[in-house]
Amino acid sequence: NLYSRYSRSLQASRLRSRRGTPSMSSDLPQAKGWYGRSYLPHFDGGEIPQFITIRLADSLPQNILERWRQELAHDKITDADFRRRVEHYLDQSYGSCVLGDERVAKIVRDNLLHFDGVKYRLHAWVVMPNHIHFLAVPKEGHTLAEIVHSCKSFTAHEANNILSRSGRFWFPEPFDRYIRNYEHFEKTCSYIENNPVKAKLCKKPSDWPFSSAHFRLNKNK
Repeated sequence: NLYSRYSRSLQASRLRSRRGTPSMSSDLPQAKGWYGRSYLPHFDGGEIPQFITIRLADSLPQNILERWRQELAHDKITDADFRRRVEHYLDQSYGSCVLGDERVAKIVRDNLLHFDGVKYRLHAWVVMPNHIHFLAVPKEGHTLAEIVHSCKSFTAHEANNILSRSGRFWFPEPFDRYIRNYEHFEKTCSYIENNPVKAKLCKKPSDWPFSSAHFRLNKNK
């Protein structure tokens, strides 16, 4: 199940930590650890569970986002405050919300599932109208940055083709948070699968067709 898979990942990570950094082939990408591209820190820690949010380019008003960035830069709010504000706004379904188009949602869903067991182990996911959440553990030889870039690049190209449009599809920078322990893992899975309920899009998690809750229920039938 989800938690036993997480347990194996966590135990493997701890074992590697005790032994030191394993030698890897030079042609394999290396985890970056902590890094930043603009205004938020990111942690690329190899085979560690990660909670990732990717949102559409127009999912937040630019003036509001810039104001929050300034508050963050001047220490008026914390990283956690910034993330909470963004997540709350995303649930208001601002912007074009083209992920609400079933054709586009299928592209994103199928892409996430296609690489489960190849580039990462996928534990929970949801495709919302203007953003996606997923919890995954990168497999050896695949970095978080590579996984996110691959997902965004392919789905943006395919979605723009279907919608007969061009231009930026996804916002450049994702949110990512590494999972600290079992409790954090469980809460994150619950948060992801309950997001459509919280946003008042359905009554229970399994009602939302583009989610791991719905996928799991129908897979077990």
